[in-house]
Amino acid sequence: MKLRIKYSKLGNLRFIGHLDVMRYFQKEIRRAGLKISYTKGFSPHQIISFAAPLAMGITSDGEYFDGEFDEVTTSGQMIDALNAVSVEDIRVTECVMLPEHAKNSMSSVEASDYRITFSDDTEETNLLLASVSDFLQQDSIVIMKKTKKKEREENIRPGIIKMEVQDASIYMLLATGSSYNLKPELVMEALCRHAGVSYDFFSMHIHRLETYLKEEGRLLPLYMAGTRF
Repeated sequence: MKLRIKYSKLGNLRFIGHLDVMRYFQKEIRRAGLKISYTKGFSPHQIISFAAPLAMGITSDGEYFDGEFDEVTTSGQMIDALNAVSVEDIRVTECVMLPEHAKNSMSSVEASDYRITFSDDTEETNLLLASVSDFLQQDSIVIMKKTKKKEREENIRPGIIKMEVQDASIYMLLATGSSYNLKPELVMEALCRHAGVSYDFFSMHIHRLETYLKEEGRLLPLYMAGTRF
């Protein structure tokens, strides 16, 4: 039975990497006594896969992983079992059963949305907020994207699905997934350059709200691919 599990990653745990999160859930599943399926062979490991890894320094209410289980109880009982052995800053919020031929979470992801808040109400922050509308009027937003081997120019404008100011924060909906993946840090860096202010990652807080799949032209949260049991 294949399940999709949604969880939040908050507080100081934003400073741990994706590999640490994977190891954490492998141990948490064992502590919770859940009947996860294992691969066969000399070195069996849990059959589990994660969607859209979160960058270091970002919190989230919309993280997901898929797992295959030999036995299940109910959605509510499995959520309670995981949260009972969890640290405070990671909480499981959804558990659904996927159809037999459902795509895994990583290949299903189409978009993610984020809220960016700022630590101080400064003149630079106000200038940044005032620049969002003009920033989006550009047909092309070119950044210098660094990889392990080289740097190259990239137009990120097609990856910005929606972006607007909400109160004193910035909301953005970005393309995410294997076909194209736009990080919110790159958008904020480009916005800072456009507004003529210095980019300081630690002066802002980036929070992922949800991760989405696309079905019949609509964006839906990943857990809606399955049903509670």
